[in-house]
Amino acid sequence: MKKAFYITVCFLALLHTASATKQIKVACVGNSITYGIGVANREQEAYPMQLQAMLGKDYIVGNFGKPGATLLNKGHRPYTRQEEFSKALAFAGDIVVIHLGINDTDPRNWPNYRDEFIADYLALIDSFKAVNPKSRIIIARMTPIFNNHPRFESGTRDWHEQIQTSIDNVAKYADVQLVDLHEPLYPHPNLLPDAVHPNKQGAFIMAKSVYSAITGDYGGLSMPIPYTDNMVLQRDRALSVNGVADALEKVTVEIGKEKHSVIATDNGKWEITLPPLTAGGPYILKISTHNKTLTYRNVLIGEVWLCSGQSNMEFMLKSAATASIDIPKCVNPNIRLFDMKGLWSTGPTEWQTTSLDSVNNLKFFADAIWQECTPASAANFSAVAYYFGQMLQDSLKCPVGLICNAVGGSSAESWVSRNTLELSFPAILRDWKENDFIQDWVRGRAATNIKKSTDKLQRHPYEPCYLYEAGIVPLHGYQIRGVIWYQGESNANNCDTHEKVFSLMVDSWRKNWLNDGLPFYYAQLSSLNRPSWTWFRDSQRLLAKKIPNIYMTVTSDHGDSLNVHPINKKPVGERLALQALYYTYNMKDHTPCGPVLRDVEFTDEAAYLHFDFADGMKSSDGKPLRTFEIAQTDGIYYPAVAVIEEGQVKVYNKRVEHPRYIRYGWQPFTRANLVNSAGLPASTFRVGK
Repeated sequence: MKKAFYITVCFLALLHTASATKQIKVACVGNSITYGIGVANREQEAYPMQLQAMLGKDYIVGNFGKPGATLLNKGHRPYTRQEEFSKALAFAGDIVVIHLGINDTDPRNWPNYRDEFIADYLALIDSFKAVNPKSRIIIARMTPIFNNHPRFESGTRDWHEQIQTSIDNVAKYADVQLVDLHEPLYPHPNLLPDAVHPNKQGAFIMAKSVYSAITGDYGGLSMPIPYTDNMVLQRDRALSVNGVADALEKVTVEIGKEKHSVIATDNGKWEITLPPLTAGGPYILKISTHNKTLTYRNVLIGEVWLCSGQSNMEFMLKSAATASIDIPKCVNPNIRLFDMKGLWSTGPTEWQTTSLDSVNNLKFFADAIWQECTPASAANFSAVAYYFGQMLQDSLKCPVGLICNAVGGSSAESWVSRNTLELSFPAILRDWKENDFIQDWVRGRAATNIKKSTDKLQRHPYEPCYLYEAGIVPLHGYQIRGVIWYQGESNANNCDTHEKVFSLMVDSWRKNWLNDGLPFYYAQLSSLNRPSWTWFRDSQRLLAKKIPNIYMTVTSDHGDSLNVHPINKKPVGERLALQALYYTYNMKDHTPCGPVLRDVEFTDEAAYLHFDFADGMKSSDGKPLRTFEIAQTDGIYYPAVAVIEEGQVKVYNKRVEHPRYIRYGWQPFTRANLVNSAGLPASTFRVGK
């Protein structure tokens, strides 16, 4: 890529004298997307025309798009055999921008001629070099094809990805510049109404990407949203600091005794890896280029946790049962809060047009800044997150930063990356407003919020992938220690779907943070009179056995039979912290959780349940153990006597002669009372032979 960098540097230097010489010719080569199919007025709205407006009078942009054209010379409509190709050669562009490959995903093309793709692409590049040896070639990673394309699952999805890889390889082999038209459009399926062709706004995004690739103008130095005064940076690990700058700008990062520099790539991205920093501060973090300096003050080094989920994580400290006692004590400069609140409530209200437009543009979260923990800042912050962070800070004796982006009512699938669902669960993406995978309540609430919209592709935070794109992608690159999660109420209708979605969510977040072992600590649903919750809680319990490095916190003893938002949040946050201290920070001097069912042994008269973390097992109220049930045939259960004998629980009923199944706390709202010596409760469960 050194050659491409050199060409870019020379080209940027020439821009200063462009007005005194001939216009710079830009040839836009491509298919129907370049031509302008999908926009209302292609003569003005096709991406080359919008590019012309951005570049100005020193440039002349030619549109040489051919609908249906393939890159493959043996494809069903080879670009090199079209009149537009001849015109593009005659134009002899100083810059040639090539966006081809979409039509090569047709089953007539890629399956048969994929081995010729790279050679054909290199030959196309050579043809433009032949007519203008000084031409600068920019090739494009293809725009997306979305799941509502009729051939998406039958081949297009996979072939599109394979062609992208081939295009990347062409750029490396030919040493030409690569512009990514996929990444900026990928979070916006609503801008490609037919799943392929961008509308006017989508064409604008394409034009802006090409404009930046040509000029090197990426808007100057900028950083991800968590970079503000008062931030906490993750301690004790190599720390990636990354952002955007203009192409080939030198970027310098300074904090404490560390000072490092790097040159931004031709796509404006840069990254500097700092050596592990020890807990402490405050520091000043400076990030600078030759003409801009970003200065962040009162920066601490410590532990950073993401606190996410739906309304029980969003639930504010000021509404918690012990708020009047705890809020006055919330004076701790070593706890920092980054509160990503939604701009609009997902309650039962109809949003206005301006709100709908913002949501379509992924602008759902309000701008946030890091704040020191004070009674004022903590009162409106997540109660569960605050109690979690307070216990961590007290135990670890180091700064703790808490990022909260919980959204009331949100479903787990809205927090999963699009690529993950496209590859592993595409059915949940199809027509999500009518999709039975998604809970009726979720779809109904979204329908109320967007009722005033006339856009058939109107977006909503409950849509699959939306909150990942609006609330997780902006945090990319900002390192965290782990995640606490409180969600499930909006998926409790279908525990089988949730098992799959939750696993995919964990996987996609770990990929986002490039950490296969990123810890997840999640709260099990509490007690509430909803019939499906017995099965859902047990499904959550079993997830901890299926996914590595995730741990569940039991909350059923603090439920409310009539309120989906139980107000006693302090035990929930502290129990999540106990597990994090035990498993993530290796503090083994305490019990992390209540008794965890390990296995069951059946005899002819009784069942014997064996638990981990079983020391001092007892009832929470001094009364006999209750809510145990026993069965010989699954589905026909009888109330059982349960007694603790030699560190195990013996369960029996004289009417059940050959027990094979045990249930515990198998009621939506349960008064189950098995705890260990730490007073921590066992999960409700169902187990059989």
